[in-house]
Amino acid sequence: MTRKRRRLWILLLCGLGVGSATALTLTAFQDNIVFFRSPSDILAERPAPERSFRLGGLVEAGSVEREQVADGARPSVRFRVTDGANTIPVVYQGVLPDLFREGQGVVTAGRYGLDGTFRATEVLARHDETYMPPEVADALKRSGHWQPEQGAAPPAASWNTLSPPRSPASGS
Repeated sequence: MTRKRRRLWILLLCGLGVGSATALTLTAFQDNIVFFRSPSDILAERPAPERSFRLGGLVEAGSVEREQVADGARPSVRFRVTDGANTIPVVYQGVLPDLFREGQGVVTAGRYGLDGTFRATEVLARHDETYMPPEVADALKRSGHWQPEQGAAPPAASWNTLSPPRSPASGS
């Protein structure tokens, strides 16, 4: 075997090794990657029940229901997450973040059940009044609640109303 041919074989074997390692790594991470989805995305394409992902949007006004708990039991709460167009009911057992409240942005991690309820294992609330996850901004744009060319995003308190945006021609 010539020297040139030996180098070619070594390069091919190294390429095969790197490609195999990359494929195995991506396959291993596939089950652990958590994707963010809005309620509209979930209703358009239902995820597999065993698939973990993040649901994000706004906590719908009047939807938070706290259940009474016995001593030593974990508190349970039910609420709905909306993107303005669609709503998903969420069930969570545990202590909610201090910033969690109706009309505020929220991201929940968990699984979507066969009964249409999202079972959250983690609830994250926005950390200040100006922050908006890019996915929530995209969902507000798609639902027509915010048009970036018309200015800054509406304040969080107005997202909660969920009324369709008024056109300038409507007179008020």
